[in-house]
Amino acid sequence: MEGKVKMCCYNDEGRIFIQGLFGPGKSFGEPPLFINETYPACAMAESDSVIYKLSKDTLLKLLTEYPDLQMKFIVNFAKRIYDKANTNKNIVNPNPSDRISGFLNRYKKDNNLSPNRVLIPYTRQQIADFLGLRVETVIRTLLKMEKEKKVEIQKHKLYF
Repeated sequence: MEGKVKMCCYNDEGRIFIQGLFGPGKSFGEPPLFINETYPACAMAESDSVIYKLSKDTLLKLLTEYPDLQMKFIVNFAKRIYDKANTNKNIVNPNPSDRISGFLNRYKKDNNLSPNRVLIPYTRQQIADFLGLRVETVIRTLLKMEKEKKVEIQKHKLYF
Protein backbone atom coordinates (compact mmCIF):
# COMPACT_ATOMS: atom_id res chain seq x y z
CA MET A 1 0.00 0.00 0.00
CA GLU A 2 2.85 2.38 0.89
CA GLY A 3 6.62 2.32 0.62
CA LYS A 4 8.97 0.18 -1.41
CA VAL A 5 9.99 -3.47 -1.00
CA LYS A 6 13.08 -5.09 -2.51
CA MET A 7 13.00 -8.80 -3.37
CA CYS A 8 16.50 -10.21 -3.55
CA CYS A 9 18.66 -13.27 -3.13
CA TYR A 10 22.27 -13.76 -2.12
CA ASN A 11 24.95 -16.02 -3.54
CA ASP A 12 27.42 -18.07 -1.49
CA GLU A 13 29.82 -15.10 -1.38
CA GLY A 14 27.14 -12.83 0.09
CA ARG A 15 26.62 -10.82 -3.10
CA ILE A 16 23.09 -9.59 -3.58
CA PHE A 17 20.97 -9.93 -6.70
CA ILE A 18 17.81 -7.81 -6.83
CA GLN A 19 14.85 -9.74 -8.23
CA GLY A 20 12.58 -6.70 -8.21
CA LEU A 21 11.47 -3.51 -6.52
CA PHE A 22 7.78 -3.24 -5.66
CA GLY A 23 6.03 0.00 -4.80
CA PRO A 24 2.47 1.03 -3.91
CA GLY A 25 -0.18 -1.04 -5.66
CA LYS A 26 2.22 -3.85 -6.62
CA SER A 27 2.08 -7.41 -5.36
CA PHE A 28 4.98 -9.72 -4.67
CA GLY A 29 5.71 -13.16 -3.31
CA GLU A 30 2.69 -14.90 -4.78
CA PRO A 31 4.13 -17.16 -7.53
CA PRO A 32 5.30 -19.98 -5.20
CA LEU A 33 1.83 -20.16 -3.63
CA PHE A 34 0.52 -21.74 -6.82
CA ILE A 35 3.12 -24.53 -6.77
CA ASN A 36 3.37 -25.03 -3.00
CA GLU A 37 6.99 -23.91 -2.77
CA THR A 38 8.79 -21.45 -0.54
CA TYR A 39 9.95 -18.23 -2.12
CA PRO A 40 13.58 -18.50 -3.24
CA ALA A 41 14.32 -14.89 -2.31
CA CYS A 42 13.88 -12.55 0.64
CA ALA A 43 11.97 -9.30 0.91
CA MET A 44 13.24 -6.15 2.61
CA ALA A 45 11.49 -2.83 3.07
CA GLU A 46 13.48 -0.08 1.39
CA SER A 47 11.45 2.58 3.20
CA ASP A 48 8.69 2.75 5.78
CA SER A 49 5.98 0.56 4.29
CA VAL A 50 2.42 -0.60 4.79
CA ILE A 51 1.94 -4.10 3.36
CA TYR A 52 -1.24 -6.15 3.11
CA LYS A 53 -0.69 -9.87 3.63
CA LEU A 54 -3.21 -12.32 2.20
CA SER A 55 -3.35 -16.00 3.04
CA LYS A 56 -3.18 -18.47 0.17
CA ASP A 57 -6.83 -19.42 0.74
CA THR A 58 -7.94 -15.77 0.64
CA LEU A 59 -5.97 -15.08 -2.53
CA LEU A 60 -7.36 -18.15 -4.31
CA LYS A 61 -10.89 -17.27 -3.22
CA LEU A 62 -10.51 -13.71 -4.55
CA LEU A 63 -9.15 -14.98 -7.86
CA THR A 64 -12.04 -17.44 -8.19
CA GLU A 65 -14.73 -14.90 -7.32
CA TYR A 66 -13.33 -12.07 -9.46
CA PRO A 67 -12.38 -13.20 -13.00
CA ASP A 68 -11.12 -9.70 -13.88
CA LEU A 69 -8.64 -9.89 -11.00
CA GLN A 70 -7.65 -13.38 -12.11
CA MET A 71 -6.87 -12.06 -15.60
CA LYS A 72 -4.79 -9.22 -14.12
CA PHE A 73 -2.78 -11.81 -12.20
CA ILE A 74 -2.22 -13.88 -15.33
CA VAL A 75 -1.05 -10.81 -17.24
CA ASN A 76 1.19 -9.81 -14.32
CA PHE A 77 2.75 -13.29 -14.19
CA ALA A 78 3.29 -13.28 -17.95
CA LYS A 79 5.00 -9.89 -17.72
CA ARG A 80 7.26 -11.14 -14.92
CA ILE A 81 8.23 -14.23 -16.94
CA TYR A 82 8.93 -12.03 -19.97
CA ASP A 83 11.00 -9.62 -17.84
CA LYS A 84 12.98 -12.53 -16.31
CA ALA A 85 13.75 -13.86 -19.80
CA ASN A 86 15.01 -10.41 -20.84
CA THR A 87 16.98 -10.06 -17.61
CA ASN A 88 18.59 -13.46 -18.14
CA LYS A 89 19.45 -12.53 -21.72
CA ASN A 90 21.03 -9.34 -20.38
CA ILE A 91 22.94 -11.09 -17.60
CA VAL A 92 24.64 -13.58 -19.92
CA ASN A 93 25.86 -10.72 -22.12
CA PRO A 94 29.53 -10.23 -21.23
CA ASN A 95 29.52 -6.53 -22.20
CA PRO A 96 28.61 -4.36 -19.16
CA SER A 97 27.60 -1.45 -21.40
CA ASP A 98 25.05 -3.62 -23.22
CA ARG A 99 23.75 -5.00 -19.93
CA ILE A 100 23.32 -1.54 -18.44
CA SER A 101 21.72 -0.15 -21.63
CA GLY A 102 19.28 -3.07 -21.69
CA PHE A 103 18.38 -2.47 -18.04
CA LEU A 104 17.87 1.28 -18.59
CA ASN A 105 15.79 0.70 -21.73
CA ARG A 106 13.61 -1.81 -19.87
CA TYR A 107 13.11 0.70 -17.02
CA LYS A 108 11.90 3.34 -19.49
CA LYS A 109 9.63 0.87 -21.29
CA ASP A 110 8.14 -0.55 -18.07
CA ASN A 111 7.34 2.96 -16.85
CA ASN A 112 6.04 4.26 -20.19
CA LEU A 113 8.63 7.03 -20.22
CA SER A 114 9.49 9.22 -23.15
CA PRO A 115 12.35 8.34 -25.46
CA ASN A 116 14.01 11.57 -24.29
CA ARG A 117 16.50 11.48 -21.43
CA VAL A 118 14.90 10.85 -18.06
CA LEU A 119 16.19 10.63 -14.52
CA ILE A 120 16.96 7.04 -13.53
CA PRO A 121 15.97 6.61 -9.86
CA TYR A 122 18.42 3.79 -9.12
CA THR A 123 21.77 4.08 -7.41
CA ARG A 124 24.89 2.65 -9.02
CA GLN A 125 24.79 -0.09 -6.37
CA GLN A 126 21.18 -0.99 -7.21
CA ILE A 127 22.00 -1.20 -10.92
CA ALA A 128 24.93 -3.48 -10.07
CA ASP A 129 22.68 -5.63 -7.88
CA PHE A 130 20.04 -5.92 -10.61
CA LEU A 131 22.63 -6.97 -13.17
CA GLY A 132 24.98 -9.11 -11.12
CA LEU A 133 27.86 -6.67 -11.64
CA ARG A 134 30.24 -5.05 -9.21
CA VAL A 135 29.46 -1.42 -8.40
CA GLU A 136 32.95 -0.42 -9.60
CA THR A 137 32.16 -1.93 -13.00
CA VAL A 138 28.89 0.00 -13.20
CA ILE A 139 30.59 3.28 -12.27
CA ARG A 140 33.40 2.77 -14.77
CA THR A 141 30.97 1.72 -17.51
CA LEU A 142 28.60 4.65 -16.92
CA LEU A 143 31.51 7.08 -17.16
CA LYS A 144 32.48 5.47 -20.47
CA MET A 145 28.85 5.62 -21.64
CA GLU A 146 28.74 9.31 -20.71
CA LYS A 147 31.79 10.00 -22.91
CA GLU A 148 29.98 8.15 -25.71
CA LYS A 149 26.89 10.38 -25.10
CA LYS A 150 24.71 7.35 -24.22
CA VAL A 151 23.92 8.69 -20.75
CA GLU A 152 24.24 11.97 -18.89
CA ILE A 153 25.50 12.34 -15.34
CA GLN A 154 24.62 15.62 -13.64
CA LYS A 155 25.34 16.20 -9.93
CA HIS A 156 25.69 12.43 -9.42
CA LYS A 157 22.26 11.83 -11.01
CA LEU A 158 21.96 9.45 -13.96
CA TYR A 159 19.89 10.39 -17.01
CA PHE A 160 19.17 8.02 -19.88
